[in-house]
Amino acid sequence: MNGSSFEELTILLLLGAAVGLVGLMLRQPLIVSFIAAGLIAGPSGLDLVGDSAQIHALAKLGIALLLFLVGLNLDLGLIRRFGRVAALTGLGQVLFTSVIGFSICLALGMSVVTSAYVAVALTFSSTIIIVKLLSDKRELDSLHGRIALGFLIVQDLVVVVAMAVLATVGAAGGNEGAEALIRVGAGAVALLAVAALFMRYLAEPILARISRSQELLVLFALAWAASFAMAADYLGLSMELGGLVAGVSLGSTSFRDAIASRLSSLRDFLLLFFFLELGSMLDLGLIGDQLPAAILLSLFVLVGNPFIVMVIMGVMGYRRRTGFLAGLTVAQISEFSLVFVAMGLTLGHIGVEAVGLTTVVGLITIGTSTYMILYSASLYARLERWLGPFERRNPVREDRHEEPDDLPVVDTVLFGLGRYGTALVEELHARGRTLLCVDFDPTAVRHAAAAGIPAVYGDVTDPDFPASLPLHTARWVVSTIAHPHGPLAGPDPQSALVEALRTHGFSGRIALTATSPAQARVLGELRPDVLLTPFIDGAATGADKLG
Repeated sequence: MNGSSFEELTILLLLGAAVGLVGLMLRQPLIVSFIAAGLIAGPSGLDLVGDSAQIHALAKLGIALLLFLVGLNLDLGLIRRFGRVAALTGLGQVLFTSVIGFSICLALGMSVVTSAYVAVALTFSSTIIIVKLLSDKRELDSLHGRIALGFLIVQDLVVVVAMAVLATVGAAGGNEGAEALIRVGAGAVALLAVAALFMRYLAEPILARISRSQELLVLFALAWAASFAMAADYLGLSMELGGLVAGVSLGSTSFRDAIASRLSSLRDFLLLFFFLELGSMLDLGLIGDQLPAAILLSLFVLVGNPFIVMVIMGVMGYRRRTGFLAGLTVAQISEFSLVFVAMGLTLGHIGVEAVGLTTVVGLITIGTSTYMILYSASLYARLERWLGPFERRNPVREDRHEEPDDLPVVDTVLFGLGRYGTALVEELHARGRTLLCVDFDPTAVRHAAAAGIPAVYGDVTDPDFPASLPLHTARWVVSTIAHPHGPLAGPDPQSALVEALRTHGFSGRIALTATSPAQARVLGELRPDVLLTPFIDGAATGADKLG
């Protein structure tokens, strides 16, 4: 493309925005739109991306920022809370996918090195995409959401190890052998030492002063990520590894969330240039030749990854629904897969054909799994009858550490510890009512238990769950469960609760919560004894209705 750098960037931004709009209409993550924009702008498309130093620099900054935010949000505490299931599921999925994927790649005629790269790339799932989708569906705090985040963080740790090994091997891959390896190792130790000292003594006080200006906080974080990336590159390591270490060095500060929230949009913007540059290296003709292999590997990721997650979680005693919903979150590869193979291309370990193959697998799996997660409830309903083998005959109670072994004799069982539910609990507790609270958010369960109110984890859509509750002593079952609106919301879970209660012979009174006139009409057809309206009634008024 001829023209000034500014004109080139302007046209590329317009293209990215246009393709992004189409992706938004198709409910696709930005990464799919960015890859598509890169392919369109590449030499096989409109040939808009030349050998531009500006785009290359922006792409490098985008990748450094991506790894910086991963390090910033590396929540090891979540792994500790769900340690066993997160570690076993995460590592089991990585091992299964890499071994079977490697065998498939060899059978497709790839070399050993290329097969290893592609197989490892298939193991990574996109934490960014999964968090966004689960957040939109309000499932981030559900049990399957928490477990999914746990094993996604395990995958992130595998990414760290894989990139560190790759960076070291690449840096020491010349003729200097052991001497180069020692030099690179010393550089890595020095980089980690600087990060550790900064994290221990300087990070909090410096950020406390800088945070008085939000703009300066963002600038400092970006400069910090770029500085570590540059230092890592100078020491013979990868810039990606430097960005990751920079993020970890700030991850323990109280300003972590503020930095992450303000840099996420900038990360997405800069990643556009990485995918544009990636698209400029791809030949659509070669991609067409690799389409059969890409489809085979995509089917393996879409089916094989959820399968192994369901097997492991079923063996550990989780219900098939929890295993199925958690398994869907690994039915795609991630932006790290593309970063990983791009590093291999830069180091000369693999050819552009492997990058093209991984890119097509990314397009297929990310695009398909997005719909699988968005419509997970409907998908589970269709497949439930065939998922019996993924659940024990007598499954142990999920998240047992959150539940007391002996449930109390109570007057009221209340589902939903959101804002209104918590206020209602406090009001009823003050009036001397004995309560058992149920929620799918383990944190809410712990907070209620800490306040002296018995609480257990429970999934209201599980028809077998009410059988484990002390319904024979309860006069009331109260639901304050919020239900999102829109075409993706699916059936109101309170309908499933009422049906389950009546199936299990509950003879007490039922109160449901409606947050809109339309929901009130739907719930009214279930004929509850009381219909609570939190936008009209306060907690005290609601407690009065419950006698």
